[in-house]
Amino acid sequence: MTTLVEIRSVSKVYERGSQRIEVLHHVNLDIPEGDFLALMGPSGSGKTTLLNLIAGIDTPTQGGIAVAGRRIDNLSQGELARWRAAHIGFVFQFYNLLPMLSALRNVELPLLLTRLNAAQRRRNATIALKLVGLEGRMSHKPGELSGGQQQRVAIARAIVSDPTLLVCDEPTGDLDRHSAEEVLTLLRQLNQEYGKTMVMVTHDPKAAEYARRILHLDKGTLVEGQVTDVGDQVSDG
Repeated sequence: MTTLVEIRSVSKVYERGSQRIEVLHHVNLDIPEGDFLALMGPSGSGKTTLLNLIAGIDTPTQGGIAVAGRRIDNLSQGELARWRAAHIGFVFQFYNLLPMLSALRNVELPLLLTRLNAAQRRRNATIALKLVGLEGRMSHKPGELSGGQQQRVAIARAIVSDPTLLVCDEPTGDLDRHSAEEVLTLLRQLNQEYGKTMVMVTHDPKAAEYARRILHLDKGTLVEGQVTDVGDQVSDG
């Protein structure tokens, strides 16, 4: 299986005045192409920091990170921004949709950074919304949608440019259990049926069970957790 993400001896230190806070300690991790990895751990364990490093939102203090064979730890901020636009799809806890735009226009937004014309952008956004089951809500604005529907719009926006990697930061943290299960089932479908590689940070053990692998972070160090095979994953419920 091809390794998509390679993390080697990565440490991250934040400085607050004279204080040095080491959030990650010499982390080594391989993420194969097609993996669905859940990162768990208590608050302050470093899991969101690790997610941000993988996504190129932040850079390590020490060590190397390669995604699809390209080192990203030594890119400039401008290079990182262009790389993220081409390779990373983001799903956040609070959706980050623009309230004055329709679902279709929200999904189109990442495509404004591409060379696609307006008709192509609309077609691709329509396909993405159909894929997440919202073909009947394309003209609705976020305030007219439930929380689960808004998160599905956010997932459609994340996949519309066919990214190399999906990163999900507490994607069900603001949802009720039923909506959370719908969103997690959709993420699992994108992984299993469309081969999307995903890294998800979650506090919720039930959410983590939808992943193929679960790893735990404790005080900035990775601890191998349970490995969840596809056949053992929870039902669609």
